[in-house]
Amino acid sequence: MPLRDKTIAIIGAGNMGEALVRGLLHTRAVSPNQLVAADIRPHRLELFANQFGIEVTDDSTRAAQGSDILLLAVKPQQMSELLATIRPAVDRSKLVISIAAGVPTTRIEEELGDTTRVVRVMPNTPAQIGAGAAALCRGRHADEEDLAAADAILRAVGTTVHTEEALMDAVTALSGTGPAYVFLVAEAMIEAGVEMGMPREIARSLTLQTILGAARLLVESGEEPADLRRKVTSPNGTTEAAMKMMTARGFVPAFIEAIKAAARRSSELSRA
Repeated sequence: MPLRDKTIAIIGAGNMGEALVRGLLHTRAVSPNQLVAADIRPHRLELFANQFGIEVTDDSTRAAQGSDILLLAVKPQQMSELLATIRPAVDRSKLVISIAAGVPTTRIEEELGDTTRVVRVMPNTPAQIGAGAAALCRGRHADEEDLAAADAILRAVGTTVHTEEALMDAVTALSGTGPAYVFLVAEAMIEAGVEMGMPREIARSLTLQTILGAARLLVESGEEPADLRRKVTSPNGTTEAAMKMMTARGFVPAFIEAIKAAARRSSELSRA
């Protein structure tokens, strides 16, 4: 087991840190005494202590010193300050896992020390309900065992894939940002229902179950999205009318360009 007897410091007790602690304990990947959460917000530390029964501290350096794995769950703009704070506590013996969007492994290695073992992860918000999708890549000094440890942590809240760091901007645009695309589609479907005379609560209920059911069908059938779409699109029927309107308005090309725009922005942020 990659996490057996490993102590893990979650530095940054925000929503994603909370999701990871909940997932790790729920799946019994670790026990509470293997975890410590660090944050400067007393109310978040109180929540972690009361809800999960784990050690908490407002001292990131102390958390790092006493742990084998450091999971950095702070916002990208807070990363440099955090790395400077914990640098005295980080040596070659520790694995550093970062879930900060747009922060490359080379930057973490440079700011913590060139031999630091780093794994970079791009998760997404459905991890909060154990349905996340995360992509992982290794830094220059991390090995397969390090990648397996990071994978074990992220699999506690969803599915994982391993990729090259060169693709992490694309990952950020596709799956990291991806939930927002689905939420936007849901908003549009609900508003369409309301405009056609439905009570909002009925439009919302039908929309959410339709999206959930369609996602499950995609996963469980194993069929390609295009094949499933063709099966529900009868000639001269209602679905075909909708598809023709979306094609005329350039829906698919616009959607693809939107995702590419997110990837470009991710690349810009990584160079900032």
